[in-house]
Amino acid sequence: MIEAMRITLIAVSVLALATGASSAIARDYEAGKKKAAEVCAACHGEDGNKPLTPDTPKLGGQYYDYLVHALEQYKNGKRQNPLMSPMAAPLSKEDIRDLSFYFSKQQGLDVRY
Repeated sequence: MIEAMRITLIAVSVLALATGASSAIARDYEAGKKKAAEVCAACHGEDGNKPLTPDTPKLGGQYYDYLVHALEQYKNGKRQNPLMSPMAAPLSKEDIRDLSFYFSKQQGLDVRY
């Protein structure tokens, strides 16, 4: 009985990965690009790689999960910044996912060893 359940669980997991169920949360690159132009580009640059000041971080190429986490924390007040907190406050969950997806797909910092 336990072995049958284990095999079923493995089969369902493989099927879910094969069908893309692991990406069940929709992310829209074009919507992220549009929102980035409206909200982020003035400080971070169009592709997230041209910061306005040396203190402004580059967003291009950052990990999707990191960007989602940072924006959610700015939005809910767990992370405070006088510029970012009010910028993140009106973003919807969908906006956050789309922006994070867009910036994560941009060229990041090229580190040579």
